Amino acid sequence: MTQDEQLTGRRLTAAGLRYEDVAIGDWFETPERLVGIELIDAFAQLTGDRFEIHMSEEAAARHGFRARVAHGLLVLSLTDGLKNQAEARFVAVASLGWNFRFEKPVLAGDTIKARILITNKRTTSRPGRGILTLGLVVSKQTGEIVQSGENQLMVYR
Repeated sequence: MTQDEQLTGRRLTAAGLRYEDVAIGDWFETPERLVGIELIDAFAQLTGDRFEIHMSEEAAARHGFRARVAHGLLVLSLTDGLKNQAEARFVAVASLGWNFRFEKPVLAGDTIKARILITNKRTTSRPGRGILTLGLVVSKQTGEIVQSGENQLMVYR
């Protein structure tokens, strides 16, 4: 899915969405989130990932970046949080996995948001559950795509 891909399904706006409430092609957008230095520092503290481009403006500049670089996994984590803060929300059981690509850097001071598209759905052996495949495109304030991929989400029927 690209940022400019033609969306053919319904724009989802309700909370409490279950498997039967959505169709392939339906989509929604998340709110925005500023990725500030305090988030980068907190993520480094939490994970122990203190690679120099995350921790120092000077080091980031030596590697060709104009500001400190947010951890790719921080941006993915924030995206999952934004998904759960969106106007459209699922009655979910669990996330079953992610397949994600970090396409461009997110720098300290950038603002991110995501567009989420239902790309597939299937039932499970348990009659009260189904699995949605969510296609995500994460962009920053310039419109550039910074991350993209899929999330398998088990939801209630």
